[in-house]
Amino acid sequence: MHLVIYALVEASTEDEALAAGKSVFRQLVGAEPQSGAVFDYFVAFDEEDTRVAGSARWGELPTAAPVDSDDGQELLERGWEATKEEFERNLDRVKEAIDELSDEEIMRDEDLARHAFHKVGVYDGPTIFLYTEHGTGIRHRGQLDRLLEESEELWIVPADVHF
Repeated sequence: MHLVIYALVEASTEDEALAAGKSVFRQLVGAEPQSGAVFDYFVAFDEEDTRVAGSARWGELPTAAPVDSDDGQELLERGWEATKEEFERNLDRVKEAIDELSDEEIMRDEDLARHAFHKVGVYDGPTIFLYTEHGTGIRHRGQLDRLLEESEELWIVPADVHF
């Protein structure tokens, strides 16, 4: 499956932001030393030679945008809303499982209950859509707000990832 994720990076130019974003995405696909793959591959939105990913799949998105720009705010909102919606969907599934299934049924992972438990607790991967420049998933609004407050030249870089 494909989805769009976003890296929030400090940079002074679009080129620097794109390079920093690609470094984050390389970490997330296991291409950087001491990194584990949580996605199979990525395609940044500056790549034009693919017919199945990036702009070919999602339409035109900025390759990188300052977070305080209109494009940046739109990308940030998309990433945060996707993270929040996925968390809430999985949390609802967890609550339902606790209410409706026995401990044994949960242990056997009936209705993929344990899978939903896992998704609620993950730090990266398909349920997290925003990442810091260190490849850390942004899991809650306080973490995002701190990053936005502490960074002076923050850019957002989208990428199409496959998992």
